[in-house]
Amino acid sequence: MNAQWHNHGLRPQWPAPSRVSAFSTTRLGGNSAAPFAELNLALHVGDEAAVVEENRTWLATQLQLPGPPVWLTQVHGCEVIDAADFVNAQAPPQADAAFSQTPNVVCAVMTADCLPVLLCTQHGDAVAVAHAGWRGLAQGVLEATVQALKTPASRLYAWLGPCIGPSAYEVGSEVYHAFVDQDRQTAPAFTYLTQERWLADLQALAQHRLQQLGVVNISAEPSCTFHDLRRFFSYRRDGQTGRMATLIWFAP
Repeated sequence: MNAQWHNHGLRPQWPAPSRVSAFSTTRLGGNSAAPFAELNLALHVGDEAAVVEENRTWLATQLQLPGPPVWLTQVHGCEVIDAADFVNAQAPPQADAAFSQTPNVVCAVMTADCLPVLLCTQHGDAVAVAHAGWRGLAQGVLEATVQALKTPASRLYAWLGPCIGPSAYEVGSEVYHAFVDQDRQTAPAFTYLTQERWLADLQALAQHRLQQLGVVNISAEPSCTFHDLRRFFSYRRDGQTGRMATLIWFAP
């Protein structure tokens, strides 16, 4: 296992320095009603805003966060922001990844099938998190995030969080071609179903991208959001649903 399970989520099991804290939530623990039950952390999915704010406050207390997370407006792109620039922002920045070289600034992304990817330096003096769906991966969100950390890739640690698993993630040929036409080595991440349909392995695609960049220390949590109804929200499974969060920060 590459995670240590708690009541309301999981702590990555990776070789990050002790000053780095990271957490990935599940759907368990908040106050949202169905179809957002229970710990929905997203304001954009149709849940009551007051309840989402309650959930966010509850999470901050549970995790003893050093400050409120810098939430993003995610658009399946490859924009990366310095979270320290948006700690007191009136509106969440439009981006799909955040990094911090400032202690006690909490970076966060939300997912409900897409892959959350955590990164940190060996010294724990810089951290990042990326929201990696197939579009973001194909556009280079991981490359942009690694670049933002301004550290040799071989000195980074990566953790791939829970996402829709390779037996559940059916995609069209446009997804297959978005990767394989660019890089033949990604072909093993796809399983052929019919002429136009494939099963895709998001974690394998992300791992390949990271390895191409020179990241060698990669851990992964194998849980499938689609198949684990009790623990995870899944957009592909449920349509209207909540969002989990994956957070990272480091102490002074």
